[in-house]
Amino acid sequence: MALSLDFTNMFLPGVVTDAEWSESAGRLRGAHDAVMERHARGELGFIDLPEDQALLEQTTRYAERARGRWTDVVVLGIGGSALGPIALRTALRPFGWNGLSDEARAGNPRLHVLDNVDPDTITATLATLPLDRTLFLVISKSGGTAETMAQYLLVRGALDARFGARAVEHLVFVTDPAKGSLRPIATRESIAALDIPANVGGRFSVLSPVGLLPAALIGIDVTALLAGAADMRRRCVDGDLATNPAGTFAVLQWLAHARHGRGIHVLMPYADPLRDFAAWFVQLWAESLGKILPDGTSVGPTPVPALGATDQHSQVQLFMEGPADKTVTFVAVAGREARGPIPALHADVPDLAYLGGHTLGELLEIERRATAGALAARGRPNMTLTLDTVDPWHVGALIQFLELATAYAGELYGVNAFDQPGVELGKRFTYGMMGRPGFEAARDEFAALPQSDASRRI
Repeated sequence: MALSLDFTNMFLPGVVTDAEWSESAGRLRGAHDAVMERHARGELGFIDLPEDQALLEQTTRYAERARGRWTDVVVLGIGGSALGPIALRTALRPFGWNGLSDEARAGNPRLHVLDNVDPDTITATLATLPLDRTLFLVISKSGGTAETMAQYLLVRGALDARFGARAVEHLVFVTDPAKGSLRPIATRESIAALDIPANVGGRFSVLSPVGLLPAALIGIDVTALLAGAADMRRRCVDGDLATNPAGTFAVLQWLAHARHGRGIHVLMPYADPLRDFAAWFVQLWAESLGKILPDGTSVGPTPVPALGATDQHSQVQLFMEGPADKTVTFVAVAGREARGPIPALHADVPDLAYLGGHTLGELLEIERRATAGALAARGRPNMTLTLDTVDPWHVGALIQFLELATAYAGELYGVNAFDQPGVELGKRFTYGMMGRPGFEAARDEFAALPQSDASRRI
């Protein structure tokens, strides 16, 4: 079992140089030491999640009690509370999971993730669910996330109307162990509640019950998931650039951006099961690294999701011939070349005949290699992250790899990768306009902004 990073194509003329690479060894060691110092102070709990047996037992005990009771599980959440569970379902359950029969799902429930407050989506979803066999996971560390709490209130109203006092049996809260709005409700009403450690932020929480509980409920081996993450943590225990894969990724991305203007970072899996990890990476990289430095300078890369080979027919044209401001990280899965044999038909049609005798797996892998080579030939830097297979162990390693890389990158960019001050003003305006007590000043500040000008509409 392994996860490897081939970064040969980052060392192209006009991109990362050997001298820059050598000089960066000290930078990574400093970044690693800074991250470990914050961890030692108890600030970075995500690093401990792979070996947190208490949280794992919380998750597995509840999942075992719930086994066989529910046909549908619904996650109410947004941001990291939704993107992680979606990525795990896509990667580690068969394609089209929710459309499979009970037999094909081995009796495990379907998993729905309501990651927005669009009334059409939520109304339509609730209308199709068998409420008597549906469990709702309300995921919010603070219990104050407007979108998730609005979802909860809507669902709670429907459950109360249908089941009365038994409505609480259909609810699980995943929230802060002691603080926030959900914890006292859980205590007062005897609602099951699992913990998000106080020192784990939302976008770093997928290896807590935020991701583990929905995963366990649909039959994913969460013990193996954590084992893969723990192995990656051990591989990154030292700040040596020659041995730390997450540090290597972070340094290469930072060098390409800071020294060579490659500030758009594409993550492009060549495997449909990993397509939603690209979306999860976008939040992780963007919300962690897009910040303002103390001197007022705005910094941070722009992450972009893509999917091979699909986006060879859309975005790759831009990657090849558009502005030279991007890096591309391909995610490959080894050992699939024998899958999907292509029949040898239409021997008289050259455009079809050459495909016969090959396989879909072979075609997909060759297209990845060809795209990487074509980009390199045009001086466009890229690297390839390879998983031996898509299973819980390797997915856990991938999660920990990208989370640690983000922590290192925060130090390299000189920002705090674990806050998100840029989204707070919009939240305050929302709370003020919705009438939340304590946000009257934000309401008045919004009201003082320039209003829509009829002369500027067409």
